[in-house]
Amino acid sequence: MGGKKKYSGYKAYSYLEPEKDYEVIKYREPLVKEWSYTYPLPKEEEDRFREFIDKNIIIDLHEHPVLYPANMAKSQNNQGREVMAYDALSASGIDAIFDNQMDGSCDITSKHGTKWTDIIQNLGMRLCDIQHQDFIMHCRRVEDIYNAFSDGRLAWVAVLESLNCIENEVDRVDILYGLGIRQAGITYSESNMLGSGLKEKCDGGLTDFGFDCVTRMNKVGMLIDVSHCGDKTALDTINLSNKPIIISHCGSQTLTPTSRMLPDDVINELARRGGVFGVEMAGAVVKTKEHPIASLDAYTEQLEYCIKTFGIDHVGCGPDTLYGDHIQMYKMGAVKNNTKGMGHTRRPGTPEYEFLGMTMNIESLPEYVKGMENPTEAIPNVIRWMIDHGYSDSEIAKVAGLNAIRVLKEVWK
Repeated sequence: MGGKKKYSGYKAYSYLEPEKDYEVIKYREPLVKEWSYTYPLPKEEEDRFREFIDKNIIIDLHEHPVLYPANMAKSQNNQGREVMAYDALSASGIDAIFDNQMDGSCDITSKHGTKWTDIIQNLGMRLCDIQHQDFIMHCRRVEDIYNAFSDGRLAWVAVLESLNCIENEVDRVDILYGLGIRQAGITYSESNMLGSGLKEKCDGGLTDFGFDCVTRMNKVGMLIDVSHCGDKTALDTINLSNKPIIISHCGSQTLTPTSRMLPDDVINELARRGGVFGVEMAGAVVKTKEHPIASLDAYTEQLEYCIKTFGIDHVGCGPDTLYGDHIQMYKMGAVKNNTKGMGHTRRPGTPEYEFLGMTMNIESLPEYVKGMENPTEAIPNVIRWMIDHGYSDSEIAKVAGLNAIRVLKEVWK
């Protein structure tokens, strides 16, 4: 049923009255025709792709499957009401999607990232919206993914990209789990009470409080992510956890030498302990010497390197895309965060910024990311590419979903 979703046309928050109940924001069309790209296949392989989508569970390990404003300067997070792109998702072929709500930079109540009330407000509004429709189901266990696949629905996994919001309260891990959060990151680039983020100059590793949180996450059955952690903090977490963890969205520093990526020794340790590494795109982040412009080609170069280096049993897909102008968001974010004292600094006299561990020339960024612009086209294009490059259906199935299922069965008990 993967490619035959049952979607009735519901629009987010359509039970509310515009302007009276919420401020109306003009959103960009979720699938911009001029930017859309489908990796081409000959008819025989196209038929194989369609059959694969229908017969195999597709899991997207890291996304922001919501609409973004047409004017990216218009904040949508000040209302705490993200708008799920139901119609676009119904055409994606995805069976389970890990929704990293508001990433780690929500500014409902503070310019310094998500706070406890921000999370409760956004999560509550999203769950209320989900209760008013019948296409997306709130995923709390592995069985929900299988049910969504067989019923032609989409399993929505509620995720926090960072545990900043729990402050120094370990019991808030339990509360988040009780509210339906099934995965959380330790940090979001900057340090917090649990450990060091990837853009810190000094990585102190997992703190004593972080130790307590990892232990508690293991006990309640919450999947742990270290995508935005410093190298030592990531290794500490991998080695402490008594269950496999994931790196939901990242790449190898060998191909993309920035601190936003992780070194191979960290990824190898993750694989050795049974975890899964989700290869990301994230707008302009993934570029290589061979493919200096962010694109599907750069992504698949990372994907193939990770498969060959860490083993196909430990690789998944975490594209980290959205339904909006991702490149414009980076341009604005680099400039905006430069004024916040958040480690994003401009190089005087140049259009270059140090942003999320990368040197970003905002004048040389592509207009869009060909083939990896949004959740609807990202993983389907990866599957198409793998078919075209000689991977078997069983190998593709591991990367597309089975590796993730294996880890979830060990963690979500």
